[in-house]
Amino acid sequence: MASGASERFAGSSGSGLRIDRVVTHGVFALDGGEWEVDNNIWLIGDDDEVIVVDAAHDADAIVGAVGGRTVRSVICTHAHNDHITVAPELAERLDTQVHVHPGDQMLWEQTHPGVGHEDLDDGQVFDIAGTRLRVINTPGHSPGSCCLYLPEAKVLLSGDTMFAGGPGATGRSFSDFDTIIGSLREKVLTLPGETEVYTGHGDATSIGDEAPHLEEWIARGY
Repeated sequence: MASGASERFAGSSGSGLRIDRVVTHGVFALDGGEWEVDNNIWLIGDDDEVIVVDAAHDADAIVGAVGGRTVRSVICTHAHNDHITVAPELAERLDTQVHVHPGDQMLWEQTHPGVGHEDLDDGQVFDIAGTRLRVINTPGHSPGSCCLYLPEAKVLLSGDTMFAGGPGATGRSFSDFDTIIGSLREKVLTLPGETEVYTGHGDATSIGDEAPHLEEWIARGY
């Protein structure tokens, strides 16, 4: 998919809920290194209102996908720079607020020093398009990493906590492999197997496809 392109993704609660994906391209920077990455931005809502999940690289592409809808929030799954690059710009252009878990405040400050945001809390619930989105703090990739669960739609937005084929990376500052494994074992892989998992980068997967491989991930160490 070309950077900035938008597509309608699967996943519906039957309530008019729609899930759109925008893919943008940019640079992830941490610990003195830089890597080019493609990021998934997820738009959760209907034809009238939407929540934007992550704010990567290209505000114009995200604003274009929002269209004329009311934006309830920009929720950042974590505060690595590639997931928050344009968050303050989006808040201003879309007349909304940004939510970030306070566990990642030190990462937020690296990219947006002195810029405020609302706190994202474990267990917090957002009502959107006739359904509910629940925040699950899943530390490991970063202390404030969160997944967003839509039980009626049978969808989990996993950020960088889990991908098709394993957990998110834990080889850099503020990350920990044992912690991410604990989050996956206790909070993610316990969800129903039919739950679709929409990730922060790359292809979607499902809880049923990933859960049988937890012990393999532990044995290999990533």
